[in-house]
Amino acid sequence: MTPSIWFDRLLHRTCLAFHSDRFGSVFISTQSSLSGLTRSLTPRQRDVLRMVVKLFVETAGPVGSKILIERFDLGWSGATIRNTMSELERMGFLMHPHTSAGRVPTDLGYRAFVAELMDAAVLERQERAYLQAELAALQEDTEALIRESSRLLAQLAQLLGVVLSPRLNNGVLQRLEIVPVSPGRLLFVVSVEGGYIRTIVLQVGSEMKTEELGRLVQLLNERLAGLTLDEIRRTCVPRIRDLASNDMGIVQLILHRSAELFSDEADQRTVQFDGTPFVLSQPEFSDAGRVKSLITFLDDRSHVIRLMEEEAEPLAGTARVRIGYRPEEDQDEKEGGAISVVSAPYVVSNLRGTIGVIGPTRMNYARAVALVEGMATLMSLSDSRSRAF
Repeated sequence: MTPSIWFDRLLHRTCLAFHSDRFGSVFISTQSSLSGLTRSLTPRQRDVLRMVVKLFVETAGPVGSKILIERFDLGWSGATIRNTMSELERMGFLMHPHTSAGRVPTDLGYRAFVAELMDAAVLERQERAYLQAELAALQEDTEALIRESSRLLAQLAQLLGVVLSPRLNNGVLQRLEIVPVSPGRLLFVVSVEGGYIRTIVLQVGSEMKTEELGRLVQLLNERLAGLTLDEIRRTCVPRIRDLASNDMGIVQLILHRSAELFSDEADQRTVQFDGTPFVLSQPEFSDAGRVKSLITFLDDRSHVIRLMEEEAEPLAGTARVRIGYRPEEDQDEKEGGAISVVSAPYVVSNLRGTIGVIGPTRMNYARAVALVEGMATLMSLSDSRSRAF
């Protein structure tokens, strides 16, 4: 896998420290005073790198000295700028695309820009009010909240909006229902505080009378309701094994399949996408092969979840950025097609989910960070205020 980078970034901080993950990626967290990516650069090199990244994000075209002079009041000659760009290329921050006279940022160049050179962006008051109004109407409908949040984020960022439903490990069981659906088949409905529901159909050896099943469900809820799913998985044996004498195998089934019934597996989580046309309209994905690679990646639910949530666990509303991930492992950086992810945790009913955007490495990171952090914070704040703004 091509090396990529994660970091946690508060909107108005750039205090970063490096960590490595098991894939060779680099994680940056908000801890130290200087990450060191641009420590060896002169002020001029830092300024040129900052301007090249900004212009390339804006135009999608290689940046040469002429356009830099036209767009910015630098006070430097064209030769000085070209020499500086050559130095940055030798250091790995810029590269030549094919035979173009201009330069474009490398993954390292983007990382240095986002970590140390990027100006923080803040949501406009009108945008924040708009998001508050839209989310406030959906706080009692979890599915609608997830669906609409991805749509809003995609619309405002003009990127692929992604929302992962909360992990249920710490979810508190509200009620367990067991419903016969056919001879020998039972539907288990696990309701978690906050409006989250998991359902699973399991085979049982024999049938149970409706009245007896109702009494068993009542006893199970008396023993298990109010516990987290993690607690139930760890302690269900001593809590309910005494109910297994005359239950026609249902309690034994629960004990044997508890890890599945009360699981927090990736394939049980909702992954909501919106805004695919925004990403596919970018010039980076004009090639059919790159489009196919991206779609194949997005179809792998567990892969998307790992990419958005792996390792770092920042505070709710704090963005993480991963730059330069390539769905195809053998794809060379100069061929393009890499993606970046900006994500942040949100908390609803004490359950942590993730919201974020996916797009090409050539994205407006400041805008993406502001939107993702803003959305995650609003979702979390609304929940802490009893689901009301």
